[in-house]
Amino acid sequence: MPTLILVRHGRSTANTEGVLAGWTPGVALDERGAAQAAALPGQLAALPIAEIVSSPLQRCQETIRPLLDARPGLTAHTEERIGECHYGDWTGRKLADLKDEPLMDVVQSHPTAAAFPGGESMRAMQTRAAEAVREWNARVERDHGTDAVYVMCSHGDIIKSLVADALGLHLDLFQRISVEPCSITAIRYTRLRPFLVRLGDTGDFASLAPREEPAAGDAAVGGGAGAP
Repeated sequence: MPTLILVRHGRSTANTEGVLAGWTPGVALDERGAAQAAALPGQLAALPIAEIVSSPLQRCQETIRPLLDARPGLTAHTEERIGECHYGDWTGRKLADLKDEPLMDVVQSHPTAAAFPGGESMRAMQTRAAEAVREWNARVERDHGTDAVYVMCSHGDIIKSLVADALGLHLDLFQRISVEPCSITAIRYTRLRPFLVRLGDTGDFASLAPREEPAAGDAAVGGGAGAP
């Protein structure tokens, strides 16, 4: 079965502003995010990419544009099911203001019980994304063979949930996974099991350096802004 290359979108204006963007229209890549996207074709240059699939949201579409420009024989397929979690009433709010919401404790420690007011549950988010991957795996294998490689550009929480699914990890533990903006995660699917072969790889280890303000113990809902 195929190898899936999961790319989180480059850093967005919402990431730098500390806003939970969700499905808010018009959220673009910031200057750094655009540079991250521009580097993507070089990072993936050695791979024979069969298909490119993207979330419909602008920040993902902008992230894959340089890759499409570098590979004129490919077109992007838009897949709604790998779009960002529907955060409902939390959409557009500052993450700093959300940290004191009682639901945030549930999101952090028991995400299978978390449902965003006016939005969707985290279980539903994972289910739709995993179903999309399984269907695309079958489609890519049918059209391009068992050794094909394809790219999906999506969002932090979506990618973390897909990694948890591949590892057989309970969704309640998925907040232990971290994927930075424009990082590359690779999952090789086989008849018996998936293999996680890359996780959140940016080729840049700056995010591992000590920061002036220690990182909080909570996971950033939506994925965070990455290295400063």
